[in-house]
Amino acid sequence: MTRTWTLAGTTLIAPWLLTLACSGGADDADSSGGTSGSGGAASGGGSPTGGSSSTGGLSGLGGDGPPPLAGDCSVFPSDSSWNQDVSTLPVHPLSDTYIDAIGRDDHVHPDFGTVWEGAPIGIPYVLVDDGQAPIDIIYEAYGDESDPGPFPIPLDAPIEGGPDSDGDRHVIAIDTDACRLYELYHAFPESDGWHANSGTSWDLNADEHHPEGCTSADAAGLPVFPGLVRYDEVVEAGAILHALRFTVSQTQRAYVFPARHYASSDTSSSLPPMGLRVRMKESYDCSSFSNEAEVVCIALKRFGMILADNGSNWYVSGAPDPRWDDEALGDLKDVPGDAFEVVDTGAELVTDAPDCTL
Repeated sequence: MTRTWTLAGTTLIAPWLLTLACSGGADDADSSGGTSGSGGAASGGGSPTGGSSSTGGLSGLGGDGPPPLAGDCSVFPSDSSWNQDVSTLPVHPLSDTYIDAIGRDDHVHPDFGTVWEGAPIGIPYVLVDDGQAPIDIIYEAYGDESDPGPFPIPLDAPIEGGPDSDGDRHVIAIDTDACRLYELYHAFPESDGWHANSGTSWDLNADEHHPEGCTSADAAGLPVFPGLVRYDEVVEAGAILHALRFTVSQTQRAYVFPARHYASSDTSSSLPPMGLRVRMKESYDCSSFSNEAEVVCIALKRFGMILADNGSNWYVSGAPDPRWDDEALGDLKDVPGDAFEVVDTGAELVTDAPDCTL
């Protein structure tokens, strides 16, 4: 079987296999990232019952089309919300309200890099093929909202924050033969399989979505991997062609497409809902930044980022890699919340989610 890791001290996949397509920890002024401290797959209000349904899509421009991940696999089709160019969509009427709530004077924090306090910074993943044996998944919390196992995730797969982490402990595997993405939240390897709070499997060649009202390995019911900043994109390809994943500390008991789930009991309409799409203002100047930070800025202006979890404000997710230049990524910390605006995607605000039915 083939396994390729994205973790310090391991063999990294050839760049052509990962040329792209597709939360926050304690704030630290001196590092480019930290141990993730996002709120988890279903923190807060969980999955309320009853209510309206949201099936609205995104009215942005189609992207360039995600290049293959490996073989015939892409990270969702070009019409996926993750791969949509939103640079010309109108500004949302509540943009100022939402940006104020997140923190206009707070700054971006790249939650990815090399190593912080002995653990890789970011959310790692592993590539496997059809030789990887399926492993049983034992759910401890949200099994009724999760896809049943077994999943082909090796028991020695890298864990977010390292094996001793007390954080979100996301575990991600991609089967490049089946073109499927497997994700677990708060996962622990045990003798009888993986023990996790929740988990989801995704067909990478289809624009599929988790059922409404269901959490995934992320609070918003979204996949995690498509929103990660990766070294091969930024440094080797010089471009990110998809939206990024980010967190905020307080969210509304509501979501907008492509999110499928909320994780808050706060009904204040001034708070951002899960699935909120923000983009960097075209007028914001990143020309003095490092090459790495400039690549991220361009993606933020074109594809923006999607609110996916409760965590620290303006924490942007990525994958760890020993080749990152943490100092270069640190230029992103100069970007204030005021540099962003909320995109009006035309999606319906859902405040009363239906029961989760898998």
